[in-house]
Order: sequence, then structure tokens, then C-alpha cells
Amino acid sequence: VWDSRELQVAHTFPAKGHIQTCCDVSQDGRHCLSSSSGSAGEGAEVTLWDLRQTRSRVREYKGHFQTTTSCVFLPRGPALAPSVATSSCDSTVKVWDRDTGACLATLCLEGSGALASLAACDSSTLLCASGNSGIHLLRLRDGADPALEEVAVF
Repeated sequence: VWDSRELQVAHTFPAKGHIQTCCDVSQDGRHCLSSSSGSAGEGAEVTLWDLRQTRSRVREYKGHFQTTTSCVFLPRGPALAPSVATSSCDSTVKVWDRDTGACLATLCLEGSGALASLAACDSSTLLCASGNSGIHLLRLRDGADPALEEVAVF
């Protein structure tokens, strides 16, 4: 983490076992996500870090089978618990409960190839860039059984 005023390193996180591929900071500035490379179920985790005094690892989200290419905090919605979304070279997008680490929804974008990046539009809408099939517009349906669905492809 860099101090933009002094252009100096303000904090260095502990080394991880795999190359870090992406990071995001929560809107309130309290947490950071980092995603890891991996294959065959080794690595490919996303780590939630506390940016306050302890700057410690809070939780890991595990469930992708290849490099996790992107991770984003979802803006708070009226019904959804604080959540994060991840994408992977395994062609899946997952939405996780930020606080418990439970996977709330998974969508496989078959034939899309490696998923390169995510952008959160609002608490229930994501854009996902893919290697083979363009940009996918995804919607998270909340309720008792959340589901992630593809709405359009550009």
C-alpha cells in the first residue's frame, strides 16, 4: 500500500504462496481484497485484508480451480449482506458473503475462456470480461436462494 502524498510504501502485506493478480479496496477504505494465481485447486484464493491498525488477513475465499483473475467489493444493497465477487480462468464467477466466507452464487460462463476482469455496476449487476466471448452482463438475484445469471453479452 502506497502513501500517495509521500510516494512511499505505507504497508507491505505478508508474502503469499502464489502470484497476486488483482486487488480492490472497499468503499469505506477498511478492507482490501487480493486474488491469487493457481491451478488444479492449489492457490486461486482471494484474501480479505484488514487495512486498519492490524493490517492482518481476515478471511480467504476458496473455490476456484484455476487462477482467480479479478476480485471486487459489491456496493451495499438493501437486501444483500456485504459481498464480494470473483472471476477465474476456470470460466466461473462467484459471489461470496464477505463476512462469513460462504459462496452465495456461482455462474459458469461455458465457452467464454479465461475471465479477465470484473466491474461492479451496483449491488446486483456485474460486468465480466472474457477471453473468447466479449463482455458479459450479469445480475445477482437476491432472496432466500441467491442466483447469478447472464443477462446479455456484448
